[in-house]
Parts: sequence; structure tokens; C-alpha cells
Amino acid sequence: MKGRIFSGVQPTHTLHLGNYLGAVRNWVRMQKEYECIFCVVDMHAITVFQDPAELTKNTREVTAAFMASGIDVSHSIIFAQSQNRVHAQLAWILNCVARVGWLNRMTQFKEKAGKDRENASVGLYTYPVLMAADILGYRATHVPVGEDQKQHLELARDIAQKFNTDFGVECLVPPAPVIGGPAARVMSLRDGTKKMSKSDPSDYSRINMTDDADTIALKFRKAKTDPAPLPGLEVLDEKGFVKAEADALRPEAYNLMAIYAALSDQEIGAVIGAYEGKEFSAFKRDLTELAVSVLGPIGAEMKRLLDHPAEIDAVLSRGATKARAISEPILTEIERAVGFLPA
Repeated sequence: MKGRIFSGVQPTHTLHLGNYLGAVRNWVRMQKEYECIFCVVDMHAITVFQDPAELTKNTREVTAAFMASGIDVSHSIIFAQSQNRVHAQLAWILNCVARVGWLNRMTQFKEKAGKDRENASVGLYTYPVLMAADILGYRATHVPVGEDQKQHLELARDIAQKFNTDFGVECLVPPAPVIGGPAARVMSLRDGTKKMSKSDPSDYSRINMTDDADTIALKFRKAKTDPAPLPGLEVLDEKGFVKAEADALRPEAYNLMAIYAALSDQEIGAVIGAYEGKEFSAFKRDLTELAVSVLGPIGAEMKRLLDHPAEIDAVLSRGATKARAISEPILTEIERAVGFLPA
């Protein structure tokens, strides 16, 4: 094994195609090479108010998505963050190591809190420290992150290094980022300049992992495009990526082609070459057929699992037991370094 992976997803909405292509599918591949811990981060979710019943439902749904996508629970760990109190206990210790100036530089808090920062929860402000505890509490060596989380991972590294320096130990392991993969950034079907998001008010902006074949077809049919034929290979740079100036002119076109490339495990250049000069209508038909063939079985298995919540809960419970077995000795070592007496 190359090391230990830790990653998680908030149970705030139904997972969508962007979550699958940008994260979950890559996790399925990583579990063959790494020891993997995948967490439903419900403690992060409550940094903004969540309806309790919806939070419970969404936690099971995210777990079902992990399992249906191919996370092997006999090999990888899946659990809910709140099922392991090490996360909260370690977060408090790390809150006392992290500096206010570091948190003030976190751009995601500024974006999420907006102009009404005084009314944001303290949890939203200290969210990156809890994320550091999530990672450092398992001595994860690698963390798959998107561009929007890179700053938080750097903070986790800074906290680990400061803790080790302050207490003269090597308790905490600064993690390395794992960034990218095909279609790591999937854009909205209604606006190719915006990332596909669970919070977008339009359900037509995304393909949900629970969508059936008819819904997937309808959403791709309604996906925003332009009247021009599909582009040719001249839009690619020397590395095989779409040139920035070309993407800016036709963001929706390249988003749909990137989705096709990711779903079919091809480079985008191969897709552009195959469809050069063709009309969008024909391309959308092929994209729909491909998406249904990939996502249909996942959606069906999710539905089966959600009809049997006890099966999901049992997986989470077993995963939490394994997660505690890894993290509790690490927390004890950290507490001894700080000077806490044994319980």
C-alpha cells in the first residue's frame, strides 16, 4: 500500500455527477493502492443549520452512493464523522494550536459567510481546523482535494508542523494532496462558467446520482448549448487541453464533452476528434446513452440500499468501530504530548 487516504463528503444534498466524477469514482480506484477511510462529514454539515430528519436521510444517502459506486466496505472504511468523538476532541486541541491570522486568510469562509459574517456560526469559521483534525487524527498520508480545498489542506500541514515543533514530537503527519483526475471540475448544465453544485436552485443544472434514465435524458436534452457545430482539434493546446480562450467562448460545449470524456475514460481530444463538426443533437443522444449506462446501475443500487436502511447503518457502525480503533491511540499520544492526564 502507498499510504493512507482520508476524504469525506458533506451530507447536505443528493450527490451529483460532479461529486461522482470529481471524487467518488477516483476513490474507488484509489482503494486498490491505498488504505482508505471515507467519511460522511455530518459535523461539518451543521456549520449551517440542517433539518435533523434531512441530515439523517442525507447521511444514509451519501453512504449508499459510496457503496453503490464501488467502495468496497470489506476493504475500505466508511463511517459518519459524528460516530467518532476523536474528531471533536482533537479539533479542540488543534484550535489551541492554529492561529487566528491563519483562519482569517481562509477564502472559503469569506465566500460562504458573505457580507453577514457577524451572524455566521463559529463552527463555519473554525471548519478548517475540524478538517485538519479529520485528517491528522488518522495520520493520513494523502488527501484527495479539489482546488477549493487546497488552502484548507495547507492549513492542516501548518497545524501539524506547529504542533510537532511546539511539543517537540512527531505525532502529526503533514498530509500530501492528491489533486485532479479526469473531469475533476464538472460544470453546471445551465451555465458552463459555474461549478455543478448541490446548492444550485435549479435541479436541471446537475445530474443527481439518484436520477433515473428518463430524468438523465431530459436534463441533457435541456442542457445549455450553442448553435455552432462541435469544435475540432484546433482548440487543443500542445498538452491536449482545451485552450482557455476557446473554453471561454463555448464553456457549455466543452463541459459536455469533458463529461463524455470522463464517463468513457478518454482524453477530451479523442472525444473532440470523434465529434468534430457534428451537431449537438447527435452528441447529446450519445452522451445520454453513455451516462445512463454508467449511472443507471449506481442509481438502482442506491435505491435498493435506501430501501434497507438497516444495511446502511450496519456498514456505518462497523466503519466507526474501525475508525475509532485507528484514531483513539493517536489521540492518546497527542494528549500525552500536550500534558493531559490519562482518563
